[in-house]
Amino acid sequence: MSSNFKQAETATWIGIIVNALLAIIKGVAGWLTGSRALIADAAHSASDIAGSFAALFGLRTAQKPPDEDHPYGHGKAENIATIIVAILLIIVGVEIAFSSAKGFLGEAPSSSPGWIALIVILFSIGVKEVMFQYKYRLAKKIDSPVLLAEAWHHRSDALSSIAAFIGVLGSIIGTYSNNPALLYLDPLAGIFVSLLVVKVGFTVGKESSLIMMEQVLDKEKTKPFIETILSVKGVKRVDELLARNHGHYVVIDLKVSVEPHISVEDGHSISKKVKSNLLSTHQNVKKVMIHINPYRKDD
Repeated sequence: MSSNFKQAETATWIGIIVNALLAIIKGVAGWLTGSRALIADAAHSASDIAGSFAALFGLRTAQKPPDEDHPYGHGKAENIATIIVAILLIIVGVEIAFSSAKGFLGEAPSSSPGWIALIVILFSIGVKEVMFQYKYRLAKKIDSPVLLAEAWHHRSDALSSIAAFIGVLGSIIGTYSNNPALLYLDPLAGIFVSLLVVKVGFTVGKESSLIMMEQVLDKEKTKPFIETILSVKGVKRVDELLARNHGHYVVIDLKVSVEPHISVEDGHSISKKVKSNLLSTHQNVKKVMIHINPYRKDD
């Protein structure tokens, strides 16, 4: 079990515990105060729990070594888990929108949720931002797409809590100023929260979907690989390089040209050196497939 995986698993379990506590606190506070925005926010935190378990499954599956059926490894399990997290976000966002819309279709709110709701929301914003910073920095450090999705899940929760805070605060101001129209800010905030959640869901799912479709890395990202290959003695030219993300690591399919009259043994030795240099120089590269071509200036 790698050190990166242990860090990612620990971060995921911390997220599960934190989200469970926040969902309970916000749910109870929303029920006691009658805040639709806070109840919607509690549902968002609860969805994070399901997303975290999906992320945990993806992380554990991705750690399995290559086998006969999966010669490139199981790295894409992380991307599958990321897509599951994204779908959960979108579903929760739609549910929040319908729930909040009922606040406009039914009777006008008779009173604001109160100051308790505001205190709970402020607490949630602080905790969620801390969780975002923690997971975002760790995801970038260990290059984990599913942990990065988890981080943005926390950020979306913090943003939704800010929207809920504005809605509840406006509702309280409406009560004290005897302005019934402001009482609608609470369910309006719930709808705004839903739009944020759905947007984050699509954003999170888009990149992993492209990886699942075998999208290759652009020229800027493959430039360091080419420089490493050309530094190997005997390589005359890089004819083709196709690199793609496979979860938290990169797989490279490569064609290089060497002198046409060297022995098969020498060509094989060059290819081994290219592979060795790529794996040792770039920690994110885990699989390299090389084809040797005879070098011709006219090609």
